[in-house]
Amino acid sequence: MTRTGAFGPDVWEAVKMAFFMMWETLWALVLGFGLSGVVQAFVPRESMERRFGRHNPRAVVEATGLGMISSSCSYAATAMAKSLFQKGADFLTAMVFMFASTNLVLELGIVLFVLMGWKFALAEFIGGPIMIVLLVLIGAVVFTRRATEAARERLVAAAPGAAAHEHGLLRSRAAWSDAARYTLADLTMLRKELVIGYGVAGVITVFVSHDVWNKVFFVGHGVWTPIENAIVGPFIAIVSFVCSIGNVPLAAALWHGGLGFGGVVAFIFADLITLPLLLIYRKYYGTALTLKLLAVFWIVMVIAGLAVHGLFSLAHAVPAPPFHGDFAHPRFSWNYTTYLNFIFLAVFAGILWLSRRSRESSSGYAIDPVCGMQVQTANAPAHRRYAGHDAWFCSDRCAERFDREPEKYLQGGGGLDDRGDDAVPISLGLTRDRHEVDHAED
Repeated sequence: MTRTGAFGPDVWEAVKMAFFMMWETLWALVLGFGLSGVVQAFVPRESMERRFGRHNPRAVVEATGLGMISSSCSYAATAMAKSLFQKGADFLTAMVFMFASTNLVLELGIVLFVLMGWKFALAEFIGGPIMIVLLVLIGAVVFTRRATEAARERLVAAAPGAAAHEHGLLRSRAAWSDAARYTLADLTMLRKELVIGYGVAGVITVFVSHDVWNKVFFVGHGVWTPIENAIVGPFIAIVSFVCSIGNVPLAAALWHGGLGFGGVVAFIFADLITLPLLLIYRKYYGTALTLKLLAVFWIVMVIAGLAVHGLFSLAHAVPAPPFHGDFAHPRFSWNYTTYLNFIFLAVFAGILWLSRRSRESSSGYAIDPVCGMQVQTANAPAHRRYAGHDAWFCSDRCAERFDREPEKYLQGGGGLDDRGDDAVPISLGLTRDRHEVDHAED
């Protein structure tokens, strides 16, 4: 990208680039999140804890399948994996679920297909299973029973047990209303990641020249080029703070900046080792186990990136390096993308309408007032009672943000329950005072 000179015009170009990258994938986002909402509403997940007690092949396959139909949010996947492990699931099987629910979900594949092409979408579904197999093989050696059981005791001691709660199969309009609410909750939950991802990609595309990338990535060094690129990819993910589906536009910017195919694939897979998530792992499992997680995850992601690169090379299917120019056209045009966007904007309007039509099936569920995720109250990772209101959270991270500014989220009203005797029973500390709950969380 050549410089236009003035800083102001470049900023505007970065904003336009970010917007039109989002425009290119708008219909795909609505489709992916809509399908995810339908699956979450109609596929029961109450029996997951009972299925994952070991990391035998059957449990690994089931954890992978259930992960694929779960939310793509890295924070939600981390919290869910922690909850499964805390309730008796094998540690490795819980990690498999977490990998699948961020790297094998449909919406990620759709956005990769639209923004980067079918080869990157295929790479996701080839590399994801490779990562899971490597995770099980390496993790079985590294994550000893003694270390994982100590981590489980740490989690159990920090929170009271969850009450049993069964949620029947959803039907009719109530079921579709829940599907719509799941869709909106997932979109709300990931709004910051998406905005940051597109924004950072726009800035990188406009402000970072190809000469800069040549100093960061190996180019033309033979076999060392894909190796270095695959190692550097996860490092960029750690320091970029961009996770979940929001890292796809940044991956596109890195691809157009010169990062090799295997390095881009490794970067996409590395959304589970961003710095905020590493800090969450440390709180959940302790420093020693977190360092092992970082090492194993990094190794698995690098090898998976290289394996995908090697398989595509053998098939002569590695995507050709792109031209170093715009990968989104910063202007409107009447093409299939525009027509699809208008169609799915209408679909999204229908989702908004449907989500407000019925509240009858929302019993037992609440919206996290911090991030907007819909959570099952009986299995929520965290709960707070403040000024006569109950709030449930998708993770301890959101609960801690609520603790710092409760009035801010209390005014928002989302996820706060003041229905008195009609409220659904909660599982985390209803009868305990605020000081006791906070102490337990620490």
